[in-house]
Amino acid sequence: MNGTYFLSLLIFSPLLGMILLAFVPKTQERTVKLLGFLSTLPPLLLSLFAFWQYLRGYRLEHLAEKHDWVRFTDFPFLTESTYLVRYELNIDGFSLVMIVLTSLLTTLAAAASIHIKKEWKGYFQLFLLLEIGMLGVFAAGNMILFFIFLEMTLVPMFFLVGKWGGFDRERAAYSYLLYNGLGSAILLIVILVLFARTGTSNLELLNEMLHNPVAQAQLIAPLSEELRLWLFVALFIAFGIKLPIVPFHRWMLRVHVEAPPSIVMLHAGVLLKIGAYGLIRFGIGLFPDQFRHFAFWIAVLGVINLLYGAFLAFVQEEFKMVLAYSSVSHMGIILIGLGALNEAGIQGAIFQAVSHGLIAAFLFLLVSILYERTSTTTIDRLGGLAKVMPLTAGCLLAGAMASLGLPGMSGFISEFTAFLGLFQTKPVVAAIGTLGIIMTAVYMLRAVLNMTFGPSMRNDVQALDMSTIEAIPVFILLVLIVSVGVYPYMLAKPLQAAIEMMMNGLGG
Repeated sequence: MNGTYFLSLLIFSPLLGMILLAFVPKTQERTVKLLGFLSTLPPLLLSLFAFWQYLRGYRLEHLAEKHDWVRFTDFPFLTESTYLVRYELNIDGFSLVMIVLTSLLTTLAAAASIHIKKEWKGYFQLFLLLEIGMLGVFAAGNMILFFIFLEMTLVPMFFLVGKWGGFDRERAAYSYLLYNGLGSAILLIVILVLFARTGTSNLELLNEMLHNPVAQAQLIAPLSEELRLWLFVALFIAFGIKLPIVPFHRWMLRVHVEAPPSIVMLHAGVLLKIGAYGLIRFGIGLFPDQFRHFAFWIAVLGVINLLYGAFLAFVQEEFKMVLAYSSVSHMGIILIGLGALNEAGIQGAIFQAVSHGLIAAFLFLLVSILYERTSTTTIDRLGGLAKVMPLTAGCLLAGAMASLGLPGMSGFISEFTAFLGLFQTKPVVAAIGTLGIIMTAVYMLRAVLNMTFGPSMRNDVQALDMSTIEAIPVFILLVLIVSVGVYPYMLAKPLQAAIEMMMNGLGG
């Protein structure tokens, strides 16, 4: 496999679909729908090919790209690489897993977009732009390029929520833009400080300069321990908003409820995970000592997220709100795993990011099917689904089992591994956190059993079970959820090298 421009091709291949869509009349809806869906296939095929080659022993370093891009100064006493921003792409096993997850969920979300009612052309052009940004985030080799791709996701999400969302869509879109814009501003400050003090934004060079005493002599200006501490806190807040961590979670609830379900599949499945990816890649990668210093409080915040989301999910009467608070709760498990500061905990956190991405996309795909037929997601009005929509009801039960961590599904292995890591280092915090696992079973079963076996829905609702086109992505996700739960080594193997590198940085 020649990797000279492989990653660029993977990331920007949806751009071809955007260009072709520009020449298709918006009145030709069938052509627009088909072209929009087909444009998501190249990244999926390329990412699966890279994953398969990696499992066969191909070294991902061969895929790295590096080209000179922007030089900010040319002082003779500085080296040629100082204040030079390159176009750099490279991946490891961790980022490859996230790229595969992104491309897969994007294709399935494109299939679920059949329920969008208006302006297909604009929808799919923004949809494909969002995919480019998400893929670029996980392949960026320096912090400035990471930031550019991250900002690339904000604009299409703002319009996808604000134009194609529900009744209160504009408020949800502006909340999304305000909170994530604030997080991006804080992140930009951190990037600029590091760039000014080190002269580089390359992640490998930054890691070397921040941790190697010999390389620290090359710093443009010193980075004191106090400054490093504040930079870590700023990074934690920036990515904590995107995760989100309580109390920065209100914007996410609005997006989960008001955005089209196909977009929430990407929001819950991928965009929230950028926060986790940033905490792991930059928080642990660049500031391991500071991360270790705050590990206890990170675990405590994880337990707060877990319990807060679980208890509020229990009292919701709107199924979308149940899933929204469930996402808040399950993001707490990522923090719990990271706060454990050991191999089991970090592996559990990454497993949880992937597992929740699959399960959340699965459940919101079912939400889109239900809403299309009933025009509601209120739990009391969806009773009796098992009689009129048995296949959809069965899949809902399967999704609930996966979310509450039933053995044999991906939710179990991620939760078990994260808590195993925390019990090894902070058993009291872990014991309190297990209450959240119990509450997950309570609120998921309460909601889903009331919808499937509760009093029958209104007689004037014509409910037909899911069609073949709808069933295909549903069963693909279900198979993946079960596959990860039964054979977690399929994820553990590509993640092993990245986790070992993080543990070396943490001194473990």
